[in-house]
Amino acid sequence: MPASATIEFADFDVSVNGTPLAELSLDCVMELAVDQSVSLPSMFTIVLVSLDPASQLPTWANDSTMFAIGDAVEIKMGYRNALVSMIQGEITSLEPEFSAANPPRLRVRGYDRRHRLQRGRKTRSFLKQSDSDIASAIGSDAGLTVNATATNVTHDYVLQANQTNWEFLCERASRIRYEVFVMDKTLYFRPAANDQGAVLSIDMQNDNTLLEFHPRLSSVGQAAQVTLQGWSVKDKQLITSTSATADVVSKMGGVQGGPDAVAAAFSAPEELLTNYPVAAQAEADAIAKACINEVALEYIGGEGVCFGNTALSAGAVITLTGIGSRFGGQYYVTSAVHRYLPDSGYRTEFRVRRTAS
Repeated sequence: MPASATIEFADFDVSVNGTPLAELSLDCVMELAVDQSVSLPSMFTIVLVSLDPASQLPTWANDSTMFAIGDAVEIKMGYRNALVSMIQGEITSLEPEFSAANPPRLRVRGYDRRHRLQRGRKTRSFLKQSDSDIASAIGSDAGLTVNATATNVTHDYVLQANQTNWEFLCERASRIRYEVFVMDKTLYFRPAANDQGAVLSIDMQNDNTLLEFHPRLSSVGQAAQVTLQGWSVKDKQLITSTSATADVVSKMGGVQGGPDAVAAAFSAPEELLTNYPVAAQAEADAIAKACINEVALEYIGGEGVCFGNTALSAGAVITLTGIGSRFGGQYYVTSAVHRYLPDSGYRTEFRVRRTAS
């Protein structure tokens, strides 16, 4: 896709509280960005500038109801006649810029509804509940519908100790390698999806949609085996669980995984975990397996830029081609920034990880 096409046909739509911005406001958009992430609330940024030299102050400078804190915002991006909803969130901050030399400018910033989980700290306990049950309770408290993939372990007692709901839920999710994300008003609690098929392919040589890619292959932190040791207070006995390379859920189309490559080069390093309090064998097994998969997914990481693509989203798997077989193939997207600028059109910047080469 030639660069001129992305400028000419790139398009977007912004709605506030269900009402599209006036045409004048759309003409004043100097930047539009949607920053998606699997580890943080996704953020949107809208930069508006007053283009009317006869107007000393734009409407938003005096109208406190325009872009009010908490207003619901939906941003659609893409190309002419093919727009896709990229984020439904809420305004959390306004950042105006006033200068004698330039027209007033306003940066409107907000997040998806995961930001609600970051407000306030709580101390409370959950009895006889699984992690998916806990996620359902927390999501409901935030006024969200919850879609939680069931977890198999029921915990006798779990303490949320002076933590925000976001900190606590992310801590529970990371133990079993789950993700927490929100689409509109629904909170999802599900396993990390790097073992799923690719949603799209981006090429550097044939269709030239991949503009830049900078991968890094590193042996640092790789382990061929993870052993977790804990103590059951109830049963007064040691709990041990070991996971190895056979427990890695996917090589993502690669030939040799990071743990196997390091074992072949430097012997078979083992990682011992003693900082996870566990109460049952099933819980220890789930944590050990999650850890070996997280270690493996750190083998190759990278950042890239491509022509704007709405299907490239955080939490998805993509295929990169035209860069050779060693670093080409499937990658798990950890973050994606969809950005529109009047002079360059629509671009997507992304960060990815992979388990094997």
